[in-house]
Amino acid sequence: MSDNQNLLAEQRRALILDEVRRRGGVRVNELTRKLRVSDMTVRRDLDALARQGVVEKVHGGAVPISEASTHEPGFEVKAGLEPTAKEDIALAAASLVVPGSAIALSGGTTTYALAHHLLDVPDLTVVTNSVRVADVFHSAQRAAARGGKGHRPGSATVVLTGGVRTPSDSLVGPVADQAIGALHFDVLFLGVHGISVEAGLSTPNLAEAETNRRFVRSARRVVVVADHTKWGTVGLSSFATLEEVDALVTDAGLPAEARAEIAEHLPQLIVAGESNGATGI
Repeated sequence: MSDNQNLLAEQRRALILDEVRRRGGVRVNELTRKLRVSDMTVRRDLDALARQGVVEKVHGGAVPISEASTHEPGFEVKAGLEPTAKEDIALAAASLVVPGSAIALSGGTTTYALAHHLLDVPDLTVVTNSVRVADVFHSAQRAAARGGKGHRPGSATVVLTGGVRTPSDSLVGPVADQAIGALHFDVLFLGVHGISVEAGLSTPNLAEAETNRRFVRSARRVVVVADHTKWGTVGLSSFATLEEVDALVTDAGLPAEARAEIAEHLPQLIVAGESNGATGI
């Protein structure tokens, strides 16, 4: 771990989280020595990570949330995790979108960030089960209409699936499943709770797992958008294998050993901010 005492809080907490997951737990006194910060600073960082639902505080330190996690943080909590990485991933993923295509965006904070970068892409048809994602496009259209300009050139046709709302503002269940199953997409951009070789793609929400399965089946190409902290995380229910994924767009925080492992299973790994020749799908 870095001994730079000038690390930003976000960077410091990311380092702490990586250490917790790598070692299965950490002690406060170990972190103060490694990070060269005060005991109070470390405890504040652990409090923040515990509020985000990614670690559990114990006496003298912290441990990771249970490996087969059933905990599903709300949208606002998840939006505060790795915001810089999610923005980088969204920008890289947007470069893959071809004007005039039919795309699907699953629920999640990374797909929500991606939606903002798609507002100027011409003639898109967007299917989503995310209330937040749909609102990005609808708000842009309303703003353009209020300005007297009508629909902007890149204005998308948006289909919101319907269904039962989850804590992360995704719509799931039989209504969503039926709507998605009747459609076909050029590409699916899929946010995940966790991704691993053994469990594939997973989520803590059983109904969301089934809805995501329908998304995967209906897509010609599946692109997972996930920051490096999702690697090695396993939710309660798996909904796709790595062999069903065509590409992973992630951030530079993904370790070299994880990149090598992913390369054995996926046709394409795109690391945001690195030169890897990402082109249109």
